[in-house]
Amino acid sequence: MSNNPKLEVLTPKNSQLIFIDHQPQMAFGVQSMDRQAMKNNVVGLAKAAKVFGIPTTITTVESESFSGYTYPELLDVFPDHKVLERSSMNSWDDQKVRDSLAANGRKKVVVAGLWTEVCNTTFSLCAMLEGDYQIYMVADASGGTTKEAHDYAMQRMVQAGVVPVTWQQVLLEWQRDWKNRETYDAVMAIAKEHSGAYGMGVDYAYTMVHKAAQRTSSVHEVLAPVHAPVRDWT
Repeated sequence: MSNNPKLEVLTPKNSQLIFIDHQPQMAFGVQSMDRQAMKNNVVGLAKAAKVFGIPTTITTVESESFSGYTYPELLDVFPDHKVLERSSMNSWDDQKVRDSLAANGRKKVVVAGLWTEVCNTTFSLCAMLEGDYQIYMVADASGGTTKEAHDYAMQRMVQAGVVPVTWQQVLLEWQRDWKNRETYDAVMAIAKEHSGAYGMGVDYAYTMVHKAAQRTSSVHEVLAPVHAPVRDWT
């Protein structure tokens, strides 16, 4: 039997999560993928972590002087979380971040952050070298200043031993088995809201195959046209 820890799948018991610098100024510079799609993936990943009780660290850099505050949609998922503010581009250089990771007591660290080629790469290399962590980089919940910057940073990290993953892969790896009913409904809700075509397929299966009642989205209600009263201008 192999002792390679990378052969172990991610579970709610063996992993923790860190969000690095999901702030507006950092997002402005992202050109490697659609920024709104990336934000959707970040929030979907955060909701997955909450469902499965994954210990989560949120860290930011120079919020008031340059980068702005963390996405409100991300903070809404973790309203009681303390955000760890830093000055260093490398989160590993900050003692608060290292303490947070150590307190969670899990060596598999799922990472999503901005930018891939700077904050994600330096943190990952140092966490593996100095902290003996196993890093799982969520490629589609991270972004770089160009597609090349993101891709080459991912390649550099993979060569160093980082495991590349996507947010939906992490969600379903945590779920693992559909008989795990305590998280099933919440996972389906995340999929329907954040998983694009897969989420549409879930809706289709529920309504057309399993004959669930059709529901009106609150978004549709908000966006429904408002009809002004007819006035007689004569």
